[in-house]
Amino acid sequence: MATKELNLPIEQRSKTGTTGAQALRREGKIPGVLYGHGSEPLHVAFEAKIFDDLMHHGGRSGVLTLMLNGKKADTALVRDVQRNPVSRKIVHVDLQRVTAHEAVRTTIPLVTVGTPRGVREFGGVMDVIVHEIEVEGPVDELPDHFEIDVSDLGIHQHVNASDIKLPPSFKLLEAPDMIVVSVEASKTAQALEEAAAGATTEQVAPEVIGGAPETESQ
Repeated sequence: MATKELNLPIEQRSKTGTTGAQALRREGKIPGVLYGHGSEPLHVAFEAKIFDDLMHHGGRSGVLTLMLNGKKADTALVRDVQRNPVSRKIVHVDLQRVTAHEAVRTTIPLVTVGTPRGVREFGGVMDVIVHEIEVEGPVDELPDHFEIDVSDLGIHQHVNASDIKLPPSFKLLEAPDMIVVSVEASKTAQALEEAAAGATTEQVAPEVIGGAPETESQ
């Protein structure tokens, strides 16, 4: 299912550069740039709180409807989010213009469904190795996430990228054999398996037949 409409009110910013960006951040806003479709880049700003909320409700991979002075101005995808390395607050955002039926490359989050059989019945551990995948598909069909049913996974079994069910209009851009989710034995079970394997493969020193008998020292 495609994401619902995500509205982001924006304003044009006349002052660019470090000084202007810092002033915006002090006001609780995020500076950004809107580019694409052969148009000149547009320097914009928007409320940090509204943007953060959108990011938690599908905005990281969904289409944003940009509202300028209360009217729809454009539709865009989030292409890059820069954060302060210490505070982790967003300091700048790149937005790319897109149209409703345009095919784009983007990353979509992955969500596992169910509890693996190897976990339920054998005490295994599920490891989600990849949390999002890159795909190509039409903008108006971009989903919030792709679901992976892991219910039937046993110990030492996994899901590859090619196993993820994509809509017919989407193309996978990852290596088909990339492991996304795996189920392995717990560390305790692995230690017991290794100990048992070591016991069965332990070699006994061969007995020498016909060797010279030991003589007692006089």
